Amino acid sequence: MAFREINSKMIEVTVAPGQRLFSQRGAMLAYKGEVSFTPNTQGGQGGIASMIGRRVAGEVTPLMTVEGSGTVLFGHGGHHIQVINLTGETLYVEADRLLAFDGTLQQGTMFMGSQGGVMGMVRGQVTGQGLFTTTLKGHGAVAVMAHGGVIEVPITPQRPVHVDPQAYVAHHGDVRNKLSTALGWRDMVGRGSGEAFQLELSGSGAVYVQASEEKL
Repeated sequence: MAFREINSKMIEVTVAPGQRLFSQRGAMLAYKGEVSFTPNTQGGQGGIASMIGRRVAGEVTPLMTVEGSGTVLFGHGGHHIQVINLTGETLYVEADRLLAFDGTLQQGTMFMGSQGGVMGMVRGQVTGQGLFTTTLKGHGAVAVMAHGGVIEVPITPQRPVHVDPQAYVAHHGDVRNKLSTALGWRDMVGRGSGEAFQLELSGSGAVYVQASEEKL
């Protein structure tokens, strides 16, 4: 399934018979051809309620199933869009960042101890609430949303990457996460406010960082 970036805030996806695409509900801007859009509160493989979209316990991200033959333009809220092409690896991404993804990708969730997901890790430090982050695995494309554009930063065993959690978008690879409190770090280095946290990503892979600390 072909994902093509029209500009920084819009993508075009070609849908063919027998293929399936999932997108965030309300993200369709225009389409050509015989294309159907079906609300999908149960999600793709295995069900949304159990597999994807748990930003907060009991909350799901509404999706559409897109099928048929034609091309569809997607965008949402004027957010910048980054297309990530997976070649068998697993992408870890907050559910509300997902704009669209190939229906062949295997969906799942990763429970990360008492703090699930990167923003869940931050909330969990304060509330102790267990949360999930979404995983997508296989061969296919994923379009994620961000504020101000996205840069891919390599992670190597010799050089871990430290990220402001508010600027985190997604990551892939054999990567370990560690969230730590750094008194004064946010005031001195980051641009956010509130509790001072930094996310350390180590191992082998890459992290996608947005050029802003705004939430979607």
